[in-house]
Amino acid sequence: MSYPINWNLDSIFPGGIDSPQLADRISDVTAKLPQLESKVAAWVPDHDAPEFTDFITLWQLLEDIGKGLATTSSFVEMIASADTANLKTGPVQGQLTTLYTRFQNINNPLAKKLAAMSQAAFDQLTTTSALSASRFGLQEMRDQAKELLDDQTETMINDLAVDGFTGWSDHYTTLSGSLKFPITQDGKTTELSAGQTQNNFEGDPDTKTREQVFNVWEQTWDDHASLFGETLNHIAGFRLTNYRLHHYPDYLFKPLQYNRMQRATLDQMWHTISANKQPFAAYLTRKAELTGKPTMPWYDQWAPVIVGDFQPKTYTFDEAAEFIVSNFAKFSPKMAAFAKQAFENGWIEAEDRPGKRAGGYMTSVPDVKESRIFMTFDGSASGVSTIAHELGHAFHSSILKDMPLLRQDYAMNVAETASTFAELIVADATVKAATSPAEKLNLLDAKMANPLAMLLNIHARFLFEDSFYQEREKGIVSVPRLKELMTTAQQQAYAGGLSSFDPMYWADKLHFYFDNPPFYNFPYTFGYLFSSGIYAKAQASDNFEDDYIALLRDTANMTTEDLAKKHLGVDLTQPDFWQQGIDLAAKDAQQFMTLSEGYLK
Repeated sequence: MSYPINWNLDSIFPGGIDSPQLADRISDVTAKLPQLESKVAAWVPDHDAPEFTDFITLWQLLEDIGKGLATTSSFVEMIASADTANLKTGPVQGQLTTLYTRFQNINNPLAKKLAAMSQAAFDQLTTTSALSASRFGLQEMRDQAKELLDDQTETMINDLAVDGFTGWSDHYTTLSGSLKFPITQDGKTTELSAGQTQNNFEGDPDTKTREQVFNVWEQTWDDHASLFGETLNHIAGFRLTNYRLHHYPDYLFKPLQYNRMQRATLDQMWHTISANKQPFAAYLTRKAELTGKPTMPWYDQWAPVIVGDFQPKTYTFDEAAEFIVSNFAKFSPKMAAFAKQAFENGWIEAEDRPGKRAGGYMTSVPDVKESRIFMTFDGSASGVSTIAHELGHAFHSSILKDMPLLRQDYAMNVAETASTFAELIVADATVKAATSPAEKLNLLDAKMANPLAMLLNIHARFLFEDSFYQEREKGIVSVPRLKELMTTAQQQAYAGGLSSFDPMYWADKLHFYFDNPPFYNFPYTFGYLFSSGIYAKAQASDNFEDDYIALLRDTANMTTEDLAKKHLGVDLTQPDFWQQGIDLAAKDAQQFMTLSEGYLK
């Protein structure tokens, strides 16, 4: 079987950014927004009871508009990601941002009307057959409506966000996508995209090449530091002003609310991680020693471990697909069948070429009940795991595709659970398939990339963002100070595991520049450790597939703590659950240490 390495977008809207069908769907949403606005304004709960037929009609219209906005926004974003030189995407993205803002402005008064209902009336509304499945989400709307300001002020904030908050976020995408990185190899200089450059310094087997490419990477971002610093400060400034207007207790209130998490859960997770850094710092030092270095520099931490005569296995895209499908099948036939469908139908954009954005993501396309995956595949075991990671997201989305819109609105922390679980399956499989100690060491190292990222790197991102927001509340944070904050965060998070750092990481990491959701970091670590609990259950359960799908179906239907209690029987505010996941990763680190002793220079 030969699988397409470029995604098929014509099955969504044929013709790309100039598609008449895309224009028609945008026009459809535009025409329906005034209808929704009128229906919301006219809706009187007392007059609509007890059948609530007006609300059900209104809600169906709202869901259709929501799906239309999500579909068209995803489509345009995909085109922009795959071709950063396409100048037609920006105006359409701006148009969709304006439409979404208007949609939000209509949602706010609706939420207020839900909040004004008596509990008895709300209970009556949410027991109707058409709305019972959406009760948790409607209750969230009702609760969060109490935080809203008057309609005029909310509308003004949302309108200003188009050119302020969202505008600065989009500005970052434009700036970072336009950067060219001049890499010289064998006397020839080639300008690479950010994604290609990152693949080079993270994955090249030669340490001198990694250092050279990383220096170009760092210098290029530093050359534009003032632009990125200005952008980051304005995104954070808008966010903090908005939070102050709403009287939120602190800048973590909304991120925690979005992830349906308690502060006690977040604090316990980081506290337990902070107490367990040593095995991972030791692993980094040992990895450096295998290359003849006493300590680990920043740019070497992702490099493959190659000992003896072993050369890392590289995968064609077809081989990666078959490996993923076959190993998914050992845990869930439905998950394997879904992955095969994604490969066969061209849902994955994986080609390694210039002009693509860095990184990877999965995006849902509600109108066609499908997903698409964006990444740049380099043939490595890590690249295979990345595909698996994004397929985990897509499988999660597929489980919910026929459910009401609010039941599909799962938060990032539980979204990262499905993706990390899928990645763990594939990483484990590569280690088990090793045919020599040298290969096993290489693949153990590739598997360790995940806990290294989740327990050290992402901890650094959280620490940086936490300290940055504390200072941003007092005023603009300068570029030199941003570098200091980032370096300090990396030193603390890596706990002696690194000898050099990346002061410009605040500029090159896209996640700091998202307008929504905020604090795009700790949910990854949560998802990683939560998925460890699921993986342990998978290996001990005879009915895993059904149990797993049941958990995924509930991810937008209860709080994170309730989800863990119901499906895993654990209390997330206590250290035991977090320790269990960290111990599993520490076992891999110890296995690496033991196996590598015979290869020390």
